[in-house]
Amino acid sequence: MTEVSVGNILANQRQFFQTGETRSTAFRHKALKDFKQTIIRNEQNILAALNKDLRKPVFETYASELSLIINEINTALKYLDKWVKPKKVKSTVPTFPSKNYYLHQPFGIALIIGPWNYPFQLTLAPLVGSIAAGNCSVIKPSEISEASSAVVAKIINEAFDKKYITTVEGDAQVASSLLDQEFDKIFYTGSPAVGQIVMEKAAKHLADVTLELGGKSPCIVDKDADLDLSAKRVLWGKYFNAGQNCISPDYLLVHKDIKQAFYASLEKWINTFFTTDHQSSPDLGRIINEKHYDRLLKFFNDGTLITGGQTDKTELFIGPAILEVTDLDTPVMQEEIFGPILPVVEYSELEEVEEIVARNPDPLALYIFSKDRAKVNRLTTNIPFGGGCINDTVIYIGNHNLPFGGKGSSGIGNYHGKYSFDAFSYKKSIMKRYFRFDPGLYYPPYKNKHTFLKKIFLK
Repeated sequence: MTEVSVGNILANQRQFFQTGETRSTAFRHKALKDFKQTIIRNEQNILAALNKDLRKPVFETYASELSLIINEINTALKYLDKWVKPKKVKSTVPTFPSKNYYLHQPFGIALIIGPWNYPFQLTLAPLVGSIAAGNCSVIKPSEISEASSAVVAKIINEAFDKKYITTVEGDAQVASSLLDQEFDKIFYTGSPAVGQIVMEKAAKHLADVTLELGGKSPCIVDKDADLDLSAKRVLWGKYFNAGQNCISPDYLLVHKDIKQAFYASLEKWINTFFTTDHQSSPDLGRIINEKHYDRLLKFFNDGTLITGGQTDKTELFIGPAILEVTDLDTPVMQEEIFGPILPVVEYSELEEVEEIVARNPDPLALYIFSKDRAKVNRLTTNIPFGGGCINDTVIYIGNHNLPFGGKGSSGIGNYHGKYSFDAFSYKKSIMKRYFRFDPGLYYPPYKNKHTFLKKIFLK
């Protein structure tokens, strides 16, 4: 796709946006309903594409792709009329008498760049927020999940007119060309390295940006935790989508007193979930491509394999692996893993936990397994992170009432539910004054009027 054709897409969308049609709540409701029905009609296409790209288990497709998108749409349909209402705020002494409120307004033209690991949810869920806020949108799916990209384009083309919402498929060069255009809003999900490029390009046009990135999300298991249930919940969160998940536990910090017992529980639950022949399990996905497969294999050199770890390049299969690590300077403890390898580091005191986590600051998620409220409060207060769970993993993403997003290297801004609507709109502040009363305080000659302000504000 050339810059000229991309420019034409934006020009057509800009012209349509300026008609004001997308600002109508009736228009937005219809668009959301059409979107929902188109997704439902393409259910089998979505299942087939995810099986081809990631061999994603059917349950995981419904749990983490279809259900989350439909829930976002249903939430927007239910609350949209409430979200768009003017929000009243109080007047102040200097502005009395007046009526004060603000409106949520669409940015204009939004660019949404999706990732390959959840190619439907993480591409289409942000679009729900863009539609609800009243924007036009251009969608760029990841070319790495090729089959899913084609189905995303099919859904968008069936549901919407191109002058309103359209899809642009292609490689990194296409994404770069899109980022050179003058969008009003850019929503990117992916790696921190590319996130920096997105932000740099957005700055040229002063576009508003939401970045959903990643990082090394720690999981802390204290000695007073329920070890068996903790192991079960850790493993579910880690091996969902074969560990290719920006909020999966990236490494475990386990208290030294319970480490060996915890290993036993981990091995038990791995074999319970996936049988002893992990590769034959229908509930384990595959690595997205050879590049990532080869990258993941190198991590096995960074520690001692405790259990699992079967590999088969012909199937791009890496089985669930527990890796004990003592050297914090190895790549497995410095890079985001994004695969089914779980490093374990032992600790003795909470100070060690805080020091280890600080080596990879601002994780997207943090998980703590402990019954000690004081320890939990200390860690959740002292460690900067985007979101997380106490005594569970990953599941918090299923609550659209919680804002989802990171901090610093793990992201800028958040979304889900009402927060998606907020992410794709800006607040326009309005004050209404009246003709029937006009205080003379503001007008020259000022003389000694400042004494009144001094009495009010400098006391």
